[in-house]
Amino acid sequence: MARYLVTGANGGMGRAICRLLFETGDQPIGIDLKKADEGTPWNVIEADVTDPVSLELAIGSAGEGGLDGVIHAAGLYDLDSLVEMDEERFLRIFNVNLFGAYRVNRLALPYFNPGARVVIVTSELAPLDPLPFTGIYAITKAALDRYADALRMELQLLGYPVVAIRPGAVDTGMLPCSTAALDRFCDSTKLYPVNAARFKKIVERVEARKVPPEKLAKTVLRALVKKRPKPVYRLNRNPWLRLLGILPKRMQLRIIRRVLK
Repeated sequence: MARYLVTGANGGMGRAICRLLFETGDQPIGIDLKKADEGTPWNVIEADVTDPVSLELAIGSAGEGGLDGVIHAAGLYDLDSLVEMDEERFLRIFNVNLFGAYRVNRLALPYFNPGARVVIVTSELAPLDPLPFTGIYAITKAALDRYADALRMELQLLGYPVVAIRPGAVDTGMLPCSTAALDRFCDSTKLYPVNAARFKKIVERVEARKVPPEKLAKTVLRALVKKRPKPVYRLNRNPWLRLLGILPKRMQLRIIRRVLK
């Protein structure tokens, strides 16, 4: 029976991952900022990935008996204008999406069993040029993706594979939050009222192609059990985003202007 630490364990993705691991006979140990709405057959420890003290205590407890891997599902999804959002929100999203993963890995490494793996959920947006108003989310996920690349280079020397998973829209609790954030942005922006209203329609079409979190959980499981996992797994990639991403940057800018103005 393998023991895995799962961050964001009470969110849509984290819960699906824990459930699948539990059903396959493994032992998921969750970390989450909030209590679950209902009990689970696996343990979830309350801890904040932005608080090194509570995180160290939680991982110390979870690491007793060793860890066969860490799965990073914790994250914040927000939509806003980079020049209108306040600094506190800007820094908090970095603190959760990027620095939280750094803290967890640094603290969990001493408890790794031989061959333990790190699986980091980034985003299909990570390798692409950000769309307007997705900037803070895309920037942090791109940074997290590069962090996974750098960590992979180092941990391979210790025998620990690092896998990045780049999903498109997944049907989790983050999507209603993104809708609320986009509504808030549309109501509050003074610089982009027309652009924001048009962008909202695009977001609604993109997120309509969401997949269930169980599909993401199966991808995570493949990354954990494969003898030689791929460095990157992709899931539910949006064809229009992929097409836009391969165009020259000047053409991308021109298309965005014509669509949103």
